[in-house]
Amino acid sequence: MFETLLVPTDGSACAGWAVALAADLGQHLGAAVHVLHVVDERHLENAPQHDRLVTTDTRVVDEVVDQLDEAGVEATGAVVTNRPHEGILEYLEEHDVDLVVMGTHGRTGLQRVFLGSVTEGVVRLADVPVATVSHPATDDGGGCRTILLPTDGSEHAMVALPPAVELAKAYGATLLLVSVVEPTAVNFTGGEEVIVGYLEDAAEAALDDLRSRARIAGVADVRTAVEVGPPVRTLRTYVESPDVDLVVMGTHGRSGVARYLLGSVTERLIRTSPVPVVTVPRLDR
Repeated sequence: MFETLLVPTDGSACAGWAVALAADLGQHLGAAVHVLHVVDERHLENAPQHDRLVTTDTRVVDEVVDQLDEAGVEATGAVVTNRPHEGILEYLEEHDVDLVVMGTHGRTGLQRVFLGSVTEGVVRLADVPVATVSHPATDDGGGCRTILLPTDGSEHAMVALPPAVELAKAYGATLLLVSVVEPTAVNFTGGEEVIVGYLEDAAEAALDDLRSRARIAGVADVRTAVEVGPPVRTLRTYVESPDVDLVVMGTHGRSGVARYLLGSVTERLIRTSPVPVVTVPRLDR
């Protein structure tokens, strides 16, 4: 499933964290990694400036390629000129990329509560999974031990299962399936406990189905949990615990909406998660 990875870089610290994840993924998946820098055409004034930028940015890309080579990962580099997110999207289509690995922010930085515009554009519009990184990896030597897969049982959320299974098998990781029942979504007067109980039962049934599929696909350790509470806050208790190393989730849940909007739960987790988040695009793209 994941044979070719793409890691865009601009030389920033956050991009460096993404490179480290791409190296680790490349080692465990046996995947080749393409390193890409996009010279922003909107900021060019003349041809000599373009040539200088290409020369400088080629050095940045070459350094990353060397870093990946030293890690034992097959790597190649490229510098293109375009608007950044458009250049990334065009490159991944032209080179049959299976997974994009990128930082949530580039050189412009900004606060962690904002999602970088380039990353947001790629996550919204890419037809392949995108792994986003907002923090450096913890150097505890434990590797990827537990992968969290949040799901609401919808078909849009279910698309995240095959990538999660692939990654769990590559790392020998536990796959943790979590479904969150939100009481505020129940608008009935009275009988709320009955309705919540019904939703919990439905969530358990959906998780049992996913657990069976994951085990049949070859994941040795699959665990499930149903929680009641606000989805983002509840899921953050998982991602902020030392037990979870990676999140895999669909870009949308039951609410669906258009492809140019990210699901609110997904977007907020990408912005705030201390561990990498792999988002998987909707089925109807």
